[in-house]
Amino acid sequence: MPEHPGAQLPAPGRAPFGARLARAMDAHGPLCVGIDPHPGLLEAWGLPRTAEGLRHFSLTVLEAAAGRAAAVKPQVALYESYGAAGFAVLEELLGRARAAGLLTVADAKRGDIGSTMEAYAAAWLEEGSPLAADAVTLSPYLGFESLRPALDLAARTGRGTFVLALTSNPEGRSVQHVGGAGSVARAVCSAAAAENARVLAGAGGAEAPAGTAAAPRTGLGPCGLVVGATVGDALAQLGIDLAGVRGPLLAPGYGAQGARAQDLPAVFGAAAGQVLATSSRAILRRGPSVPALREAIERSARELAAALG
Repeated sequence: MPEHPGAQLPAPGRAPFGARLARAMDAHGPLCVGIDPHPGLLEAWGLPRTAEGLRHFSLTVLEAAAGRAAAVKPQVALYESYGAAGFAVLEELLGRARAAGLLTVADAKRGDIGSTMEAYAAAWLEEGSPLAADAVTLSPYLGFESLRPALDLAARTGRGTFVLALTSNPEGRSVQHVGGAGSVARAVCSAAAAENARVLAGAGGAEAPAGTAAAPRTGLGPCGLVVGATVGDALAQLGIDLAGVRGPLLAPGYGAQGARAQDLPAVFGAAAGQVLATSSRAILRRGPSVPALREAIERSARELAAALG
């Protein structure tokens, strides 16, 4: 991995992403509510498949999640499918979440090279961008270092990234598991660990301990990973040490995809305290009633806090 200068401090007035996420998880439980406006859900809510239906859906979920979940994760593709009107709704959602003090993860899965990656980074992580979120999901399959513009900008602005590492879809194995003990997934995790070590050292956090049983989220860096809650014993099989990554772990698969809160400690082991579990359909099916959505969010957050700490 090339050498890079020490990380710059985050934008004035903003704590690093790892610290802000840790506080939110401690306060509300390790739950990220996915805002996934699938056509079937809009129909179930009695909403039209229009930009106005999209807006009503999005702001209703935001109202229910504010103050009850650590973060929300809008699925960018489901906004993009509405064109400019969909992006306008997404901009409004991100702005309102920011005003409500609710962390946002833009699930955009961006990944490219050179000036194109710089443009993606600016769109999702630059101060003042209408699409700026607290974190964005990234794909490393053009090489982890191709993500450098986003990694550096996130560290500089106090934002975060979640890099796809070991995803829950069955097709992911055909790429991520290749290499066995030297798997692609393990290489991505090792690169994220090196990135967090560099950023924490540059920000004066070299001596901050990694999480402990009492404080599992201490000293998290800005480079997180996406690791599916349904990957079973794949981490052990591939020899991956997620605790050593010292970054947050976005874990899809909890809820409608089959993973239960009580399953997660066995999957993530010593890194369980770093897990931010995502749930979308299991919660969103309770809409359009805001009280019913809130009850589902609160129940999920309690279950996850009891299981993960």
